[in-house]
Amino acid sequence: MTEAEQEQDRYRAPALDKGLDILELLAGVDGGLTQAEIAKRLDRSPNEFYRMLDRLVRRGYVARLDGDRFALTLKLFGLAQMHVPTRRLASFAMPLMRELGETSRQANHLVVYDRGNPVVIAQQEAPGYWGISIRIGSRVGLFDTGSGHVLLAFRSKDARAMMVSEHVGSGGDGDRMTPAFEARLNQVVARGYEMMPSAQTAGVINVTAPIVIADGTAIAALTVPYITLINTPGAPDITNTIQLLLNTAKRLSDLAGAGISSEA
Repeated sequence: MTEAEQEQDRYRAPALDKGLDILELLAGVDGGLTQAEIAKRLDRSPNEFYRMLDRLVRRGYVARLDGDRFALTLKLFGLAQMHVPTRRLASFAMPLMRELGETSRQANHLVVYDRGNPVVIAQQEAPGYWGISIRIGSRVGLFDTGSGHVLLAFRSKDARAMMVSEHVGSGGDGDRMTPAFEARLNQVVARGYEMMPSAQTAGVINVTAPIVIADGTAIAALTVPYITLINTPGAPDITNTIQLLLNTAKRLSDLAGAGISSEA
C-alpha cells in the first residue's frame, strides 16, 4: 500500500461507505433489489446490510417495496430541490412571475415537490385589489391541486409511484392513484397543462403548467389561481391567461435547462 493509500485508509468510515454504496447502487436500478441481490452486487455478506438498510428505510432514503425489495426514495432529490437549485429557480422565476401577474392581472405561484408534498417556493400577488395568494412554504395536496397533478404527470411511472409512496408515508391519501386518475395525468401531458376548479376556494380555476428540463421531467409547477375579474378593463379571459401562463412556463423551462438543472 502506498503512502497516499495509507493516508486515505486512515480516515475510512466503513459504515458510511456501506450506506453510500447502497444508495449509489439503488440509484442505478429500476424496481429495487432484495437484500441478497444488494449483497451480491457489492460482493458482501447479506448480514452486513441488514442494519444499514433498516436505518436507511427509517430515515426515508430507501423504501421497502412488496416482499423484500428495497428501492431509493426521492428524499435525496427533495433535499437537492430545497438547496441551491431551488433558490436559484425562485430567483430566476420572480421577474417572469411579476410580468405574468401584470399581463394576466392574476396572482401566480411556483411549486416544487419535496418529500411527499408539493411546496410553494415563490408567490406573486395580483397587481389589482383582488387575487388569490398562498404563503411561501405552504405544503399543498398531491392529488387535489393542479400543482400536484402536473408534478405527477410529467414524471416517469416509477417516479410517480415513489411520490405516491412518500405522500402516503407523510400522512397523505394514497388510494386515489386509480386507472382513471392515471388517465387524467396522461391527458395533462398531452394537453401541456392542467385546468381544474380549486378544491379549496369556490369560484377559482387553477391553471398549472410544468417547468421542465431537457428530458421532459417537471422540476416545478407554475399555477395561476384564476378568478373572473369584473369591471377590470383589459383583463384577459381564461383562454388568454392560459396562453400567457404557457409562455411564461416555456421561458422559465428554457432558463432552468440552461442554468439550473446542470447543478441539481
